[in-house]
Amino acid sequence: METDDATFVQRARAGDQDAFRELVERHGERLFRLAWRITGDERSAEDAVQEAFLRAYRSLDRFDDRSQFGTWLHRIAVNAALEIMRKQEKHRPHLESPLDGPDGAGDPLPSPDPGPDRIALSQEVERAVRSGLAGLSALERTAFVLRHFEGRSIAEICRELGLGQSAGKQAVFRAVKKLRRVLEPLLVRQEARP
Repeated sequence: METDDATFVQRARAGDQDAFRELVERHGERLFRLAWRITGDERSAEDAVQEAFLRAYRSLDRFDDRSQFGTWLHRIAVNAALEIMRKQEKHRPHLESPLDGPDGAGDPLPSPDPGPDRIALSQEVERAVRSGLAGLSALERTAFVLRHFEGRSIAEICRELGLGQSAGKQAVFRAVKKLRRVLEPLLVRQEARP
């Protein structure tokens, strides 16, 4: 556990609200970016982060001091975002792309001087990726985000989502396969150009 976090966790357990507020400030932005990539929606991401901190606060007494607080909190946020996604999955026809996060990072095809063809292709790829991500199940999208945006290993994904090794690999594999299917027509067209 990070030394500073450990101190604040102990103080928060003793009832010091300022100590917990410090933990929120330290981890809030990172958790928001993660939740936004999973949910694809700013309001849902905010709800997930708020829920994660609420759950963490209520469970501070059960937190194992041998673990890192940030990792524990990360797992809670992933689960909160996944629950929100599952609740909204049937009601949301379109999700934003995690390629264009609130931190401004992630232009899908960056170029210093893009020409009109490049701009058109970039927009087309972005729409296709956004559409592909919207077509993933909550579990597939979460597994994909954890693997390809957060750089998590399959073992870490399985632990965070409570999946067996095979189920975790399958979730990532299905997500990649579905996104490839959406992007393939663009690649074929691009390769056919002179």
